[in-house]
Amino acid sequence: MTTRRYIGSLFERSSQNKKAARRLNTFLFLLISLNLVAITLESVASISEVWSFELLIFEFVSVVFFSIEYILRIWTAPDNEDLRGSTPLRKRLGYIFSFTGLIDLVAILPTLLQFIWVGADLRLLRVMRLARLLKLSHYTTALEDLVSAIHSERQAFVAALYLMVVALFLSSSLIYVAEHDAQPDAFPSIPETMWWSIVTLTTVGYGDVSPITAGGKLIGALTAMMGVCTVALLTGIVGAGFSKQMSKQYAEFEHKLREALDDGIISSEEAEEIEELRERMGLSKTQAEELAHHLIESKRGGN
Repeated sequence: MTTRRYIGSLFERSSQNKKAARRLNTFLFLLISLNLVAITLESVASISEVWSFELLIFEFVSVVFFSIEYILRIWTAPDNEDLRGSTPLRKRLGYIFSFTGLIDLVAILPTLLQFIWVGADLRLLRVMRLARLLKLSHYTTALEDLVSAIHSERQAFVAALYLMVVALFLSSSLIYVAEHDAQPDAFPSIPETMWWSIVTLTTVGYGDVSPITAGGKLIGALTAMMGVCTVALLTGIVGAGFSKQMSKQYAEFEHKLREALDDGIISSEEAEEIEELRERMGLSKTQAEELAHHLIESKRGGN
């Protein structure tokens, strides 16, 4: 194994060099977590005044590590089988412009801008640094599963969004007609009335603006009921998509396990492939062992 391939394997979820990869990924995971804590505490004036130098040093050290990680990921991209591209350059560009690549860049960019751009809004840069939270997508498939779930149910999801938009415009228009004369400051126009509609449809109900006329209260009640239906519909669609995604992954893992058990012996190569698939899918060892035990018992019963 070349040096580049070895270093690249350390960043993979299912690495052949499990101990080294686990140590590296645990270190990066803890560093990201500590960064989120530090950035949050930095916004507290009393803490920032006392610990400003220590927080600055920690930020500098973190950016150094994140920059090294980013450069190494670009360098090892040609050995990454998950990246598309027929040449090393295309694979490197594929990583740079991928979602995770852009997040890795955003993780270091705000701090560099802070030193380069004098007079920059530090609050904005601090918020941009919180994008490091998304770096955790290197270690979990949660975001990928969410996108896949929505994509698999995209027709139903778009239909539910359409109903939400219809309810938004309908309630905004009706409440404007009913409340404008009574509360011209609170409901001055349909676009500004949409704030009340969104808050009511999502059942948040801040209470900063509320209808006072009989017609407005009736429209408010109907809007709240429409919101319960549309929000529940969107939630159900995403939940169903997630469930299907998990079932699909489980079925794929089961199929691979069945193939390995066909001859009654799981070779070291097959065991390695199964373990890589298990880690990539985020299945626990307990789930994998229970499934293997079930398949073995089923095979025995069939015989």
